[in-house]
Amino acid sequence: MFGEHRYTVTSVWTGDRGTGTSGYRDYDRSVTLSIHGKPDLPASSDKPFRGDPARWNPEDMLLAALSECHLLSYLHACVQAGVIVRGYTDKAIGIMFEDGQGGGRFTEVILRPHVIIAEESMKDAAMRAHHQAHEWCFIASSVNFPVRVEPTVRVA
Repeated sequence: MFGEHRYTVTSVWTGDRGTGTSGYRDYDRSVTLSIHGKPDLPASSDKPFRGDPARWNPEDMLLAALSECHLLSYLHACVQAGVIVRGYTDKAIGIMFEDGQGGGRFTEVILRPHVIIAEESMKDAAMRAHHQAHEWCFIASSVNFPVRVEPTVRVA
């Protein structure tokens, strides 16, 4: 399990309206993302960037990757700590600023997981498991902006 892991995705632009990229408003930002053995993902740029708001955009996917990575790492940390998780919902927020020159960057992501556990006696360990999950999350360890975790835990 240790060592290098490789991931592949095929991105196909599907937004040629017949004149290619002849002008900024002349093409669609539609993309199909494919990974062998998985359903295709319809993607686009975000609506402010002339994209289709019904499709996933790169900003959505980055936020989703951080949220899901913490969730999966947290479940593993809870198993190791003897915490029984009965429910988990995260309402993550990402903050991105444009630089005025056509680019920009995320400046912060805040994960707000709401966790339901089986017993009151597990509450302290359930809170501590968020720290371990954050340390283990491959995606959070790969970004150059802060990823904050603001959890709540309650008993089922």
